[in-house]
Amino acid sequence: MGFHLQLIFALLSLAAVALANHAAQPAPQLYWNSVLPNTQMPRAISELLHPDSTNEEKSKPENIPLALIFYNKRYDHPTDNQLHYKNVAIFFLEKDMRPGATTNFQFPRNSNTAAFLSRESAQSIPFSSNKLSEIFNHFSVKPTSVEAKTIKQTIEECEAPGVKGEEKYCATSLESMVDFSTSKLRTRNVQAISTEVLEKGATMSMHKYTTMPGLKKLAGDKVVVCHKQNYPYAVFYCHAIKPIAAYVLSLKGDDGVKVKAVAICHLDTSEWNPMHLAFQILKVKPGKIPICHFLPTDHIVWVPNHKSA
Repeated sequence: MGFHLQLIFALLSLAAVALANHAAQPAPQLYWNSVLPNTQMPRAISELLHPDSTNEEKSKPENIPLALIFYNKRYDHPTDNQLHYKNVAIFFLEKDMRPGATTNFQFPRNSNTAAFLSRESAQSIPFSSNKLSEIFNHFSVKPTSVEAKTIKQTIEECEAPGVKGEEKYCATSLESMVDFSTSKLRTRNVQAISTEVLEKGATMSMHKYTTMPGLKKLAGDKVVVCHKQNYPYAVFYCHAIKPIAAYVLSLKGDDGVKVKAVAICHLDTSEWNPMHLAFQILKVKPGKIPICHFLPTDHIVWVPNHKSA
């Protein structure tokens, strides 16, 4: 009898620990585990799930590096500041992703580390250019401040119509990002991958990187890319564009740091602005020549997982 009681108490203790761990997980984490049980969460997402950081009242948007802004405005006419990046491999040709190729690059991280809110919390806060005054009041932001300008720009970019062939959506929660991505890929058996600097404490300054053997093309032409925006809580600009290809490369910097880099290649640029910075860097014209770029460390690419679930 005593043995049976000990066994029962042991099982109850294990169950209590499991419930405590379950309760400690934020709602977005629980949703991911429920909908995507076979998908490994990339670092770009897991770093934004700290329960003690989800109080949006404590977080305000910061200035974002120009390089990251440019990734979200691929079709804009280049500004004078953007032209300073002409000597950096922001863009490259698909054929250049070969072992031994070198490139000068910086893998910056968005200085805005605002965490995910639960979908319920995010939906309770206005996200519309018609509600800017309410948004500013909610976050205690002065309408004339830099923070207010950043909030306004992010919302306007989210509300702008997509370019030809683009299906876009701004996800204000991890749950909505999962739903949008899986709906466009038409499967919940997916991979979610982000660029990762593999050494802890590595500097994020400019370095020369060498492409190592092991180039991997991700599944098919169904690709959703989500770009982190500058906002008081985690918002991602997600879009599905065709035709497109995604790759994972192994890079090694001249400082010895290794990077698992995600690259996106746009296979048809005929609709791009002829003055686009990519054409000036690569000395090519709009058309069918694939133009590629790396994704920063806080962006995510979603593709179908052809491996068995």
